[in-house]
Amino acid sequence: MFLLPFLFCFCSLSAHSVFTHAQKRGEWSLKEQKKFWHHFQLKKEKHLLPTKSLIDDGDQQLTAQNGSNVEKKAAPIFSPEDAYCESFNIDIHPDDYPSARRNESVVERICGQKVMDPYRWMEDPDRPETKQFVAEMNDLSRPFLEKAFFRAQFRNKMKQLFDQKAYGCITKHGDYYYYAYSEGTQKQSAIYRQRTLSGEKELFLDPNQFSSDGTAAIVQSAFTRDGQIMAYTVAEKGSDLSTIRFRDVKGNDLPEKIRNVKQSSLAWMPNNKGIFYSKYAQRKRATNETHVTKDEFHSLFYHRMGTKADKDVLIADFRELDDPTLSISGSVSRDGRFLFVYVYDKDSANTVYYLDLKAIDNKIQRKPALSLLIHDTRAFFIILDYDHESESALVLTDHTAPNRKLIRIGMSTAILGCAHWDTVIAEDPERTLDSVVPVAGDKLLVVYIEDVKTYLYVHQYATGKLIYRIPLGIGTVSQCYGDRDDAEAFFSFNSFLEPPTFYRADFSLVEKTSMLQLEQIRHSDEWRGVNLTGVTVSQEFFHSRDGTKVPIFIISRNDTKRDGSNPALLYGYGGFNIPLLPSYSSHRNIFVKHFHGVVAIANIRGGGEYGERWHECGARSHKQNVFDDFIGAAEFLIEQKYTSPRKLAIQGGSNGGLLVAACSQQRPELFGAVINQVGVMDMLRFHKFTVGSYWINEYGDPEKPEEFEYIYKYSPLHNIRLSRGTQWPATLLMTADHDDRVVPSHTLKYAAQLYHYLKKPEVKLTQRKPVIVRVETDAGHGAGKPRDKVIDELTDIMSFLQRVIQLKCPSHHFLSPQLTNCPSPFCHPQFPWPVRSFILFVIPIGHRKIGHQKIGHQAENWTPPESWTPKENWTPENWTPSS
Repeated sequence: MFLLPFLFCFCSLSAHSVFTHAQKRGEWSLKEQKKFWHHFQLKKEKHLLPTKSLIDDGDQQLTAQNGSNVEKKAAPIFSPEDAYCESFNIDIHPDDYPSARRNESVVERICGQKVMDPYRWMEDPDRPETKQFVAEMNDLSRPFLEKAFFRAQFRNKMKQLFDQKAYGCITKHGDYYYYAYSEGTQKQSAIYRQRTLSGEKELFLDPNQFSSDGTAAIVQSAFTRDGQIMAYTVAEKGSDLSTIRFRDVKGNDLPEKIRNVKQSSLAWMPNNKGIFYSKYAQRKRATNETHVTKDEFHSLFYHRMGTKADKDVLIADFRELDDPTLSISGSVSRDGRFLFVYVYDKDSANTVYYLDLKAIDNKIQRKPALSLLIHDTRAFFIILDYDHESESALVLTDHTAPNRKLIRIGMSTAILGCAHWDTVIAEDPERTLDSVVPVAGDKLLVVYIEDVKTYLYVHQYATGKLIYRIPLGIGTVSQCYGDRDDAEAFFSFNSFLEPPTFYRADFSLVEKTSMLQLEQIRHSDEWRGVNLTGVTVSQEFFHSRDGTKVPIFIISRNDTKRDGSNPALLYGYGGFNIPLLPSYSSHRNIFVKHFHGVVAIANIRGGGEYGERWHECGARSHKQNVFDDFIGAAEFLIEQKYTSPRKLAIQGGSNGGLLVAACSQQRPELFGAVINQVGVMDMLRFHKFTVGSYWINEYGDPEKPEEFEYIYKYSPLHNIRLSRGTQWPATLLMTADHDDRVVPSHTLKYAAQLYHYLKKPEVKLTQRKPVIVRVETDAGHGAGKPRDKVIDELTDIMSFLQRVIQLKCPSHHFLSPQLTNCPSPFCHPQFPWPVRSFILFVIPIGHRKIGHQKIGHQAENWTPPESWTPKENWTPENWTPSS
């Protein structure tokens, strides 16, 4: 066995010697390709390397290895790149996995069940022993990923994708239009502004000045009503904790800062006197410490401008309710009359209180008395607008309406209950009311979700009557912005194949033209993207285990062969009422266009695609429905011959990490690769860290016997087992050292327990598929991640896929910078990347060979780099084929 690595190397060098001469000539004929393949095949047979099922025995005849003839057809081209890929697909033996200290004395009884937790010490991420284990796992995964074929070239291509101008949606405050913008080379997008939409842009705020490595990011912002001051929050190293800072309209920074803010809204007092914000009870915390302590007693505060933060006034904490898991936020009505206070419990329902700011002359010296406005523990209520003329509030709610409705509540009669509420837009049983934005005095911009696609409508403010639908095609409307005091609104639209297009809606001309005028502020043509000619999207439906009809989007090339040979990436989330709507992704489309891959987005239960009912069918005791749906999606792709188990990769993050972990444990033979990003893995202790207690409504309470029973059955950490003869799927586990949402111990404990299991004698005999862990430093759950870290993450994901499911190497012109006149737009050095949020998912790229009729004209003048020597430094980018 100790000679095996040398035999691998010998085969690679022998293969190289066969085609070196053709390289130097700048050509590689069909005859020479056959000669090379036959030579390499003999080496593989001799040294027991993985073999292809067929070998070439002539121009038109193929002979199986057992000697039987098969149907005559054109001989396949097995290139030197493919041989190079094969030779580097080396497995990791379970004995190579790092071992962590097990403390088997840590046992607790939960609902009558004894549960061992031998790696509980890993719940302290700053413990030296924990850091050592992290270092050992990174030391194992880093070399494995760095050996991936074309890794450096792929990273360079990703860098080119990001080196593009990128815009965010426009908002208007005071005399300026504001938007996020990046030249492409910055680590974070900056905030720019213009006086007119056709005017010159000017830099207003650059977060790249906050840190040299780009790990400080702007999370949110809020302007005063007159646009004179902007409050904004800055988070460091991906943390959910942030600091509120202030900048005036002249670009000057104000001195005050409010630290340790978390899960906060920002709402200004009238006349710019102060701001309302939220944070948890004070705690001592070292500067570089990872926050894992359970968050309790969320509170709403008022900060008066010009004073120190420690003098801020407590508005509400509701400690009298003796529930430390309540979450509190605030908003101020458009006219500055009322402060609305929202109190959320674990069940995502909320109570609404209010404070009449006019009655107290906008002065808050001590904790005020709040008045109850809406009390219903079974629904959520969001106040969109307060109309001072009718003294009523416009409210979006799911009260007795799982698909949501819009109601109007009088301030004086609200306390009397729902019998006194007026319906403005009734619930639609076939569609979900996604968002409503009051605009232009008497109009409403309304977004509906119907069969996982969004549609935009204009309704009357007073009656809710539909005026017209805005035609936009099939895709997703997002980032809607508008104001009742302004005649213009802004929103973005994108789809799987169409990059974001930003629109301005001018309501001032509606009376003259009887139709809303749309102006494309930034057209998708500005994004010089992938040529998606020949790529299509289909929405299909499959039946889950219990017969439920589940939608799935499939993105593929028109010439994709349904023979089960295609690499495929299946993504899912399935939780928290969050829908996976169509969205554009350059690297996802590259995977399809240039690597002949198939991308599938499964709209499984637990999400918000079909309203609260769809969500409820995948929550708490129904969580197994989510896993069944996702497994059903994989089976559908295989049955329809889009792919096969060994070529199918699944990916999910956060709640989606729980999804792919549970599915890969329940059906390990179904998947070729698993990419698990910041997953929730310890389902018996998730509620004991940071904001985990807010997930009880989604997963259930593991401390209640009836809920413990179903949680324990699927908890990834507690269900690590295999049937005899089955391998654990090749798995990439990813987390970050400063993730204070899904704390890193979820992944660390899972990895340690999994490694311990795979080292068992009866398991390691058959386990050859690698399980590696990537722990990112100075990063959090995903939001605000700088450009370079995103590129590194995508490169590592692609590298993992290339190695474990043996993705075909891409076409030569995909990688070589010398092929400047290649007709493919992907070769263009200015290939674009639309900057998008990465909080929910990133879809990786894999390798796939793409054939071309003839590119020999590019090779005629090819000369090796001066530093190149045939045996020592040969890499495939120095090889140029002729066909």
